Amino acid sequence: MGLQPSTFSIVAFDPVQQQLGIAVQSKFLAVGAVVPWAKAGAGAVATQSWANTAYGPAGLDLLSRGATPLEALDDLLEADPERDSRQVGIVDAEGRAATFTGSACFPWAGGRTGENYACQGNILVGPETVDAMAAQYEATEGQELAFRLVGAIQAAQAAGGDSRGQQSAAVVVVQEGAGYGGFNDRYLDLRVDDHPAPIEELHRLLTLHVLYYPRLGESTVELTGVIQQLGADLATLGYLDDPAADTNMVADALRRFSMRENLEERLRDDGRVFQVVLEYIREMAAEAR
Repeated sequence: MGLQPSTFSIVAFDPVQQQLGIAVQSKFLAVGAVVPWAKAGAGAVATQSWANTAYGPAGLDLLSRGATPLEALDDLLEADPERDSRQVGIVDAEGRAATFTGSACFPWAGGRTGENYACQGNILVGPETVDAMAAQYEATEGQELAFRLVGAIQAAQAAGGDSRGQQSAAVVVVQEGAGYGGFNDRYLDLRVDDHPAPIEELHRLLTLHVLYYPRLGESTVELTGVIQQLGADLATLGYLDDPAADTNMVADALRRFSMRENLEERLRDDGRVFQVVLEYIREMAAEAR
């Protein structure tokens, strides 16, 4: 019959950044390996309750070929003799959304849709969990999708969440060409597989993602304007022998530091440096002194 990740989730589309994403929490080991499925330019699918993981790739294929979320959902359910035990949320790359809760899902179970999103959950304390998820998502319009999604499941947990407790959580966001090095569409894929407070841990990982991966509109400064402080900090960290080194030497030290600290996505060739990188270096240097 399949796995039973009894859980709550949200699937959503950001029409400004053209991002699709899912956030999910469950009293279930490694829920991120089962529930979330997404494809840039197509849609996102959450499959849960007695999860049929085939719904993920099959649903995305249907969306890619032009089906609406409702049409894709109908096709998936029609071919499944265990459909009454399934719960599914789907959103496409136009913001259309659909959610389904089978009559055999354990209570409380249900979902709701809104503009560009669908929320659903089962074995919840009550409908307030799904309502809080939806309300929080709607209240954070304009924020980055990943933070909106994680904020939504944080609100759901605060409203009661899964009646059995917490164990794992995940957030996935896809965008064309936005993956590591620009070679794939997986902009963000963070998972907490087993933790007493998985959503809080997921939020911590998301803040680390902000350090390692650039965002649109981030602050940068001219390297020459911060060369004295940066040179001193990099010397403290062992990347320069002379804290008063010239700009080229500091730039080379910054590159070596960035490569060692997995900040290669933050490297620039325009004579500027990200403010968040400067702050990170200053914090490390202050601790080393």
